[in-house]
Amino acid sequence: MNRRRSANAFGLSLAAIIIGTLLIYAGVYRNHSQAGSNRSATFKVVRVDDGDTVVVDWNGQKRTIRLIGMDTPEVVDPRKPVQCFGREASARGHQLLENQTIKIETDQLVGEVDKYGRTLGYVFLPDGTLYNQAMIADGYAHEYTYNKQTYKYQAQFKLAEAEAKAAQKGFWSPVACNGNTKQAASQ
Repeated sequence: MNRRRSANAFGLSLAAIIIGTLLIYAGVYRNHSQAGSNRSATFKVVRVDDGDTVVVDWNGQKRTIRLIGMDTPEVVDPRKPVQCFGREASARGHQLLENQTIKIETDQLVGEVDKYGRTLGYVFLPDGTLYNQAMIADGYAHEYTYNKQTYKYQAQFKLAEAEAKAAQKGFWSPVACNGNTKQAASQ
């Protein structure tokens, strides 16, 4: 009887240790990966590359985030000249994102990582503003659908772009780029 009780106690203790270890591992894994559908987490911005790419402190490591559904005129691509309204879009990105603690949301429709190894996500500013959409709505970014792939906020972003274009905001202004950001920026 004592032997049976000891075996049962040992079995229960071992089961508790295994379950506890699994729960701890799951918590650590979840905190490090933040993967999956519409999961989000908060991160400190360590660098703004341009209007559509930002680097964050991801649990002690620098991770580049490419923003889903938007594209700003180029300023840092060595293969291209600075594009029309690129400096303005980059400056706006710096203004809104530098030294901020932001929320990053992933989207299972798009996937977690692009072909360059960058994490794909939506960025929410501390006040809850969806940065991707705000940049489009203010004429600093185009709505960008990669490879005809749908994404969570696609309808909102397309509407924001149509409204910015109609209102001639940002690069949609005839005195800026008239929407043609592929042309080189004026000196």
